Amino acid sequence: MQVTGTAHEQQQEPVATAGWWRRWWRQQSATRQDRFAMLAPVAAVLLFLAAIVSAFWYLRLEEMDREHEAVRRDVEYAQQRVRLRLLERQEQLMRVARDISNQEMDREEFVSRAESMVIQYPELQALAWIDERRRIRASYAAPSLSSSQIRPAGGVLRSGETADIYTLARDLQQPVYSQPVAGTDSTGLLQLHIPLAQQGKFSGVILGEYSIDGLLRYAVPAEVSAKYAVALLDGKNRVLAGSSVPPRNRATQLLPWAAQPNEYEVPVSPVGNGLIIRAQAYRTSLGVIGSGLFWLVGALSAMTAWMLIGNWRHTRRRLQAQRALVAETNFRRAMENSMLTGMRALDMQGRITYVNAAFCQMTGWSEAELVGRTPPFPYWPDADREQLMARLDDELHGRTVAGGFQVRVKRKDGSLFDARLYLSPLIDAKGQQTGWMTSMTDITEPNRIREQLSASYERFTTVLEALDASVSVAPLGSEELLFANKLYRLWFGVQTAGHLQMVAQAGVPEHPRTDESLDEVDSFVGLPTNSLTSAKSENAEIFVPELGKWLEVRSRYLNWVDGRLAQMVIATDITPRRHAEEQAAAQAERAQTSSRLITMGEMASSVAHELNQPLTAINNYCNGLVSRIRKQQISEEDLLAALDKTARQAQRAGQIIQRIRSFVKRSEPNRTLSDIALIVSEAVELAEIELRRRNVRLSHYVAARLPKLMVDPILIEQVLVNLLRNAAESIEHARRPPSRRSVELRVIPKDVDGQPVIEFSVLDSGQGLAPEVMGRLYEAFFSTKAEGMGIGLNLCRSIVESHQGRMQAENIYNGTDVAGCRFSFWIPLAGTPDSIENKDAPVAA
Repeated sequence: MQVTGTAHEQQQEPVATAGWWRRWWRQQSATRQDRFAMLAPVAAVLLFLAAIVSAFWYLRLEEMDREHEAVRRDVEYAQQRVRLRLLERQEQLMRVARDISNQEMDREEFVSRAESMVIQYPELQALAWIDERRRIRASYAAPSLSSSQIRPAGGVLRSGETADIYTLARDLQQPVYSQPVAGTDSTGLLQLHIPLAQQGKFSGVILGEYSIDGLLRYAVPAEVSAKYAVALLDGKNRVLAGSSVPPRNRATQLLPWAAQPNEYEVPVSPVGNGLIIRAQAYRTSLGVIGSGLFWLVGALSAMTAWMLIGNWRHTRRRLQAQRALVAETNFRRAMENSMLTGMRALDMQGRITYVNAAFCQMTGWSEAELVGRTPPFPYWPDADREQLMARLDDELHGRTVAGGFQVRVKRKDGSLFDARLYLSPLIDAKGQQTGWMTSMTDITEPNRIREQLSASYERFTTVLEALDASVSVAPLGSEELLFANKLYRLWFGVQTAGHLQMVAQAGVPEHPRTDESLDEVDSFVGLPTNSLTSAKSENAEIFVPELGKWLEVRSRYLNWVDGRLAQMVIATDITPRRHAEEQAAAQAERAQTSSRLITMGEMASSVAHELNQPLTAINNYCNGLVSRIRKQQISEEDLLAALDKTARQAQRAGQIIQRIRSFVKRSEPNRTLSDIALIVSEAVELAEIELRRRNVRLSHYVAARLPKLMVDPILIEQVLVNLLRNAAESIEHARRPPSRRSVELRVIPKDVDGQPVIEFSVLDSGQGLAPEVMGRLYEAFFSTKAEGMGIGLNLCRSIVESHQGRMQAENIYNGTDVAGCRFSFWIPLAGTPDSIENKDAPVAA
């Protein structure tokens, strides 16, 4: 009985609840019942949609956690492989450094070992052995490196971040990794500096450069690269190598479970200097399926909700449409009144049915004065009525131009303005044409600007045609001539042959240069990607046999008006200047010969005294022989000995005369690889005559094993003779005692700004140079000697500078007293590029 009663109570409880619900529903008004009846299904659909979203969200979060854990494991595995590969290469480089420190490896073995390592390990791009003075003793680089990233042997480590890391490795005495900042020549490379130590002292570094892209390609396991988008980042989160997953589409990003990308990153340190490895999981089909299912459920739910409230919206549409029509009409009227373009409507008979406010403002006629008017209209000029009537007939019959046509319009005050009319048909709601709509734009100001531009273009063309230089423009890879001024047409006609001939003779590339090591996929590889107008022009001087003229050719690349890349060539006739330069060179050569003649004229007494000694000896020998032969007091042996001495004295006199003749003989500049010791000995032999006459001692020192110089030996000999004579004269004018009358000539090798040179210096014990003389020392026709012409030192400096050398003078002090003067000049070695390039340049006066 007890169980039965309890069951009866449970049956009565739902019935009581249902009765309460019905009573509450009946108590509500009809409006509230309709509202609840409409909102209840909508609320149910929204709750269903929320449940679906929550379920998808939970499942997606679970899946994302599993995927993220898998990414973390794979990235940490890839990190270990990258670190292990870096440590293996570091250990190999440390063994190379240890062999170098123990002097068990020379430069050839280093280059051979570096080549084998670069070939064996693709991520290793370059190895360099840098000594304690930051000079690169040996290096090897992979062929894939550009020329700007290669460190050639014999160069010096340039200042920058690489030099700073070099200093850090020297201070720490342990391997240091560095990643050059963006903008340097080593961008995309990872550098390893391993210090070298010989007997406890720092002796340089071994610089290894890794390709970050190669490190990613060969160190990251293939199974990780296949599953994820792997990339290497720097400390500022910039991608150095690798790829990234592209962003998902907008609809997918709106989903809550697709907001967070599945990625993981971990630093490669303690090696790698801030390198970070990052992996991003690729999209899977599950996300697309989940998104599609979500949008399907959402669309069905939205459709159900829309159908439930459709009737309620339908009852409000009529009122809303009426209000929208009134607002649209007011809006269109306001838009028409605010337009600057005049609008005019015509019916099929040509009667004006509508004009807007802009049209009335343009013509000065009111809407009441224009609407209903038939041709001719009052804004037509009297002189154009026949033409405008024909235009109107074409408009009414549909014979119109798509781009419109230009007419003149008369205002009410009688003034005229230019206008452009555009015509379009008026179609009613039934699809039938009821007339024509014409829009009118005032083009008076654009026409004025166009006329000014035309006049400006005509003036610009006139200036180009009047230039005394040839101007031509031709596109790259084509024989079309885009532009040529009057002088070009006069010289070469209207063909591109002259343009191409000047480009070829000037050595200017007709096509942009490409790297031969790259695939020739694009003829424009290597051109600057920024604005070409900021590029520097190239110029050269060429001779055109067809014209018989010397031309100075300047060229540059530019973007033509149609976007094509073109080359502009400007050629100027420099034939008179070349002739003047040739005459100046001839004058300089004659001045050098005159200087040598003047020098020998000043040394005439000394030369006569020098020749007098062997000639006197010859005379004495001959007189003695004649006397003894007549007396028959000479034997055959004494006779032969006396004749031998006479021959040697004659040979000595001949050598003196031959030396003077070769010194003063005029000849063309002849630069050859000359022996320095021979030049010095011949100059000393000539100068010693003058120095002995002035009682001046000469000592000279020439360093051993000097290389040969690419010079004209006669010109350099002339410089040395002039400097030695000036030194002897300075000592004589200073009235030095015999113990201090000395001149020293030294020839030694030196380095000037990193360039190997040979320095010649002449040091005397004379009175030095006064300050006012020092400033005008090389000035032409300036001399401190009463009988001097003032061209000696000027020619000496010109000769030295023509050999790409420099000349200088300085006083030598003993405390505050001037103890002498030192003249020195240096000539670059024959192997330097400047010497070889300019070996045939004429001497400047």
